[in-house]
Amino acid sequence: MIRSVPLALGPYKGEIAEAYAVTDLRAALRDPAALAASPGAEILLDGRNKVVGLPAAPGAGRPGPLVLKAFRTRGLKRLESAFRRSKAARAWRGALALVEAGLETPAPVAFLERRRGGFVVESYYLAERVEAAPEIRGLFRELPDADLDPLLAALASTVAGAHARGIVHRDLSDGNVLVRRGPDGSPSFVFLDTNRVRAGRRPGTLARARNLVRLGIPGRRRALFLEAYVRAAGPAVRPRLFTSAYRFAKASFARRLKIKKALRLRALANKLRIQ
Repeated sequence: MIRSVPLALGPYKGEIAEAYAVTDLRAALRDPAALAASPGAEILLDGRNKVVGLPAAPGAGRPGPLVLKAFRTRGLKRLESAFRRSKAARAWRGALALVEAGLETPAPVAFLERRRGGFVVESYYLAERVEAAPEIRGLFRELPDADLDPLLAALASTVAGAHARGIVHRDLSDGNVLVRRGPDGSPSFVFLDTNRVRAGRRPGTLARARNLVRLGIPGRRRALFLEAYVRAAGPAVRPRLFTSAYRFAKASFARRLKIKKALRLRALANKLRIQ
């Protein structure tokens, strides 16, 4: 359980974990854009959103590095922000829901948002940085089946357990799952991008199947993964319906990805005046 306190820093409002509610960190968070550009900051991603690695929190007494995610809100998304929480607030709530359910995620530190006229113009999410834990996507490609199979069985069991607790990660892709190894080599999983985590009623068979399609499970081991999920889920799913729904949703997802890729290539070609 992570205890938090409200944050009100000039135009920014949010929450901060009690363990980090110290004067130095509060002062740094008064200008999150400057914090992202501070000495020692490392840009990890600069695309739709910006992700920056930071050294240890000033004065927090906790030595680990941090990650600051700046969400960019444009167009219709900005209009929608008048009626819903910012992405940073959703990331905060999603991380707390995972922790509450006993699932691993980078420990949430704080979130901030700034609104103008009721609309979100800036929002930031700060969490502890997880190191020495590779993305599962690389392991999908690299591991031989003898090592991949127990990893997939553990992943299926973990996700089925999350679903049983009413937790659904709506962006459950292999880029959002990190793998840690225990002393005995057993895997555990760290879930990222928590702004799309939802906590509520347990999903039904069809929703569970759809939730798994973003995971790039190697085709040759997909049946094993689904069987492991069905075993872990028990009577909560209808096996034949689950398997059929997964195959249909997976095929639809693959078609959408193919169309998006073609459209991106066409846009790039037009931009470069190739066509």
